[in-house]
Amino acid sequence: MTNQPTPKFVTLPEIRRAARERLPREVFNFGAGGSETETTMRRNRKSLDRLAIRQNVLVDVRTIDLSTSLLGVPLSWPVAVAPMGGLVLFHPEGDREMGRGAALGDTLQWLSGATGWSPEDVAKGSNGPKMFQLYAHGDRGWMSELLARVESSGYHAVALTVDVQKYSRRERDILARWSPRQAMEIAPFPRGPEPNFQERLTWDDVEWLMKSTKLPVGLKGIMAPRDAKRAVDMGVRLIWVSNHGGRQLDQTQATIDALPQIAEAVGAAAEIVIDGGFNRGTDIVKGIARGAKVVACGRTSLWGLGADGAEGVACALRILRHEVETAMGLCGRTNLASLTPDLIFRVD
Repeated sequence: MTNQPTPKFVTLPEIRRAARERLPREVFNFGAGGSETETTMRRNRKSLDRLAIRQNVLVDVRTIDLSTSLLGVPLSWPVAVAPMGGLVLFHPEGDREMGRGAALGDTLQWLSGATGWSPEDVAKGSNGPKMFQLYAHGDRGWMSELLARVESSGYHAVALTVDVQKYSRRERDILARWSPRQAMEIAPFPRGPEPNFQERLTWDDVEWLMKSTKLPVGLKGIMAPRDAKRAVDMGVRLIWVSNHGGRQLDQTQATIDALPQIAEAVGAAAEIVIDGGFNRGTDIVKGIARGAKVVACGRTSLWGLGADGAEGVACALRILRHEVETAMGLCGRTNLASLTPDLIFRVD
């Protein structure tokens, strides 16, 4: 029997601890923190913990199929790397290194519009599937050019972030007298986004976006069924249930609690991505069972990047995937279609 090398990390909490030890305190807090009281961030976690998974036994679970798709793109499992700005703070190669890690972990990468590199550079750096998260800019000519570059670089979709009307008060950074934008001056940061333009973003801009790209369009930051219904009525194909990981509006609802009503409002008219506190395999099971097609994980991937670059990202994703498979086997489910709402119930 061939001896297998011992992995550097064997649990997700271990990876987070390694990132905390390796990163400057201000950088770790930038990644770990939320806005103001951080109630939304804590609520994401607490709401997931209040949901239990129903156990079914005496099921043959030797083969568990995690395969799915998003907007027609085949995926081997229902987890994506969420878009995150400022990755250069966590690794010198930033988004490019995250892309390599996502590909090694057999996972879709959502590239942030606040990337430190061009979409072309990130696309060339790894061979995994990619989609693009867009911040709107007042200069539509610049946006049209960016969208054309995203299309020609092989990205499969674009999702407009709509929950940054104001940049929130993130008190961990404020108390440290630390500005992530100043710190990111070390990166080749491209033009955009234009912060003030977010204040006047409307549904007219969504209409413009849908006419300006050949790619499927999604909206990231949807928390109300009414907004989700209006979006799909316009032809938006991806609804992203997100409260920005608790980093924008404080005291708002947890995404896992908002999901069922949004899924009901959307029906089969669009596919749903969710993020917000999903950092264990059982969390992924809950998100899929409640109506999401794919769960986007931000901090889990981020700590992998901070701990050990692309290898750390891949290690975190492999552990997470193993957790998903284990959870599904232990609750008697062998494919994602069997993760139905009746599997999940609330406990206090």
